Amino acid sequence: MKILFIHQNFPAQYKHLVQYFLNDSNNEVIIITEKMVAERIKHIFPRVTIGNYDQTQLIPANSHHYINDFENGVRRAQAVVKICITLRQKKFTPDIVCAHPGWGESLYIKDVFPDTPLLNFFEFFYHAKAVDLDFDPEFPAEFDDIFRARTKNAINLFSLNSCDYGLSPTNWQKILHPQEYHDKIKVIFDGINTDQLKPNPNSTFYIKNKMGNDLNLTSKDKIITYVSRCLEPYRGFHILMRTLPEILRRHKDAHILIVGNDQTVNYGKMPVNAKNWRTQLMAELGKQLDLSRIHFLGNIPYTQFINVLQVSAAHLYLTYPFVLSWSMLEAMSCGCVVVASDTDPVKEIITHQENGLLVNFFNIEEIVDRMDHILSNPTSYQTIKHHARQTIIQHYDLKRVCLPAHVKFIDEIIERYKYRK
Repeated sequence: MKILFIHQNFPAQYKHLVQYFLNDSNNEVIIITEKMVAERIKHIFPRVTIGNYDQTQLIPANSHHYINDFENGVRRAQAVVKICITLRQKKFTPDIVCAHPGWGESLYIKDVFPDTPLLNFFEFFYHAKAVDLDFDPEFPAEFDDIFRARTKNAINLFSLNSCDYGLSPTNWQKILHPQEYHDKIKVIFDGINTDQLKPNPNSTFYIKNKMGNDLNLTSKDKIITYVSRCLEPYRGFHILMRTLPEILRRHKDAHILIVGNDQTVNYGKMPVNAKNWRTQLMAELGKQLDLSRIHFLGNIPYTQFINVLQVSAAHLYLTYPFVLSWSMLEAMSCGCVVVASDTDPVKEIITHQENGLLVNFFNIEEIVDRMDHILSNPTSYQTIKHHARQTIIQHYDLKRVCLPAHVKFIDEIIERYKYRK
C-alpha cells in the first residue's frame, strides 16, 4: 500500500497511524510537512520519505487581513503540489492521501492525483454565533472578529468540496460543518494510549522549588492539576486563576500544578495590557495568590505530564465550545476526578456525576465548592474515577478502538475506490 500523509506540523493526529503502516514493510509511506518540522521528525520516522517545503509569509502589503489565512493556504498548497508533481513524475501514485486541510495544503491534491481518494481531517468549522466567538462576555466579539471568522471558512469549504471523505474526532466537531457535507465525514477519535496513561498510586512528582522548599508530591497530597497547550482564556485559564485564592485559603496544604506555555496563545488573542495571560492574571489577583503553592511547570516531557495526572486529586478542564483537548481524556484515562465545563464538546464525553463532574464555565464559586469537596472527601470519588477510565478504555482507547477503526476506514475507502475504477 502507498500512503501519502500531509500536515504542516507533523505528526499531530497521524503519529500512530504512520507507525502502524510502517510495521508492514510492504507499505510505502511518504510525509509532506514544513521544512523545520521535517528536520525535527526525520529521526522519529527513519524509514519514511519526507517531502518538505519552506513556508514564507509573503502577504502583499495591500492584502486584506481577512484573507491572509487563505493566501497563506494557497501558497502552502502550491508548495505541496510541487512536491506531489515530482512524486508523480517518479511514478509514485498513492493509494490514499490523508491530510489536515486546515492550512490549505491539500487544496489541489485531487488535481495532481485525480484517481486517488483524499481523506481530510476536519477539526473545526467557524461560526459567528453560538460556538466560541460569542461565548465569553468578558471578551465580546466585534464585527471584525465575526467577518474574519466567516472568511476563515473559505479553506474549509474548498476542502470539503474537493475531498472524497472526511474525519472528525467528535460528533460535535462534525456537526459544526455544513449539513450537506455530513455524509462525507466519519467520526473517529484520535485515540488515547490507556496502557501508558493509567492510574499509579505510587507515582511521584518532584518540584525543585525556587523558594528553597523542594517538593516530592504523591497521590496522597491535595493536588489540583490544570493542563493546556497555552495558558489562555479559550481553555479557561482566567477562570482557573480566579478560583485559586479561595481554594488555597480553604486548604492550607493544597498545591496547584499548571502545565502549559505561558508566553503566547494557541487560540484567541493575547492580552492588550500585559505580555501574556499569566502576567495579566497575576497582576489582577496580586497578593491574593499564595505563589509558594502555585507551580507553573511550563511545557514538560510527556512522562512527567503523566506523573502530574497520576498524582492529581482533582483535574480542572475548562474550554469554550471549541476543539476538545486530548488532555481531558488523558486525565480520565489516568483515573483523575475531572471537573470540567458543561460546554458541548465536553458533554459528549462526560456525564455529570457518572464519569466526571460538570460545572458552569463562569461560576467561580461552584468550581471552588467542587474542588473543596473533592479535596475534603477523596475516597468519595472512587466510582467516578473508575468510570472515567472505563469510558476511555471502552470508547477512546488507541490500540483497541480508535486505531483499528481508522485503519478499517482507510482500507474501506481504498477498496471502494478500486471498485469505482
